[in-house]
Amino acid sequence: MQATRLSIPDVVLIEPKVFGDARGFFFESFNQRAFNAATGTDHAFVQDNHSRSARGVLRGLHFQVAPRAQGKLVRVTRGAVFDVAADIRPASPTFGQWVGVELSEDNQRQLWVPPGLAHGFLVLSESADFLYKTTDYYSPEHERCIAWDDAQLAIAWPDVGMAPLLSAKDQAGLSLASVQAG
Repeated sequence: MQATRLSIPDVVLIEPKVFGDARGFFFESFNQRAFNAATGTDHAFVQDNHSRSARGVLRGLHFQVAPRAQGKLVRVTRGAVFDVAADIRPASPTFGQWVGVELSEDNQRQLWVPPGLAHGFLVLSESADFLYKTTDYYSPEHERCIAWDDAQLAIAWPDVGMAPLLSAKDQAGLSLASVQAG
């Protein structure tokens, strides 16, 4: 496995060692010891989630507040997405910055999004299956959403030839400034 810290150093891009031949491929999708070594953390995962979304669906930017903040280890098993982590930790030197990477069934990359960061993705392929491992359970009363098009974050989402398809919750996302104040 290769682990690369991105411009927000707590966000780690993980690329597994894939063994392939004419029959197909094999790779270890998760190993707790290797994950801890790659991220310098010791998080336990308590929940796995799986979503399927059509082209143009944009989910996010989601996060949970303390005491139920969630870290997420995310990957795509079918299709491709542009995946984003935004640093919304007020005391962080990278506060207000974001990183984005393509995750796909072909590149088999994973992204570690630590607690305290907002997360979202845009589906680039006809559809995508997205898997999340989380460090805390889903807690609706602790969940928050920042608008995908927040001017302060200014995320450069790729053009997929259509306006993003958003859930009602994501359409009502707050600005980063209002999340900070609240």
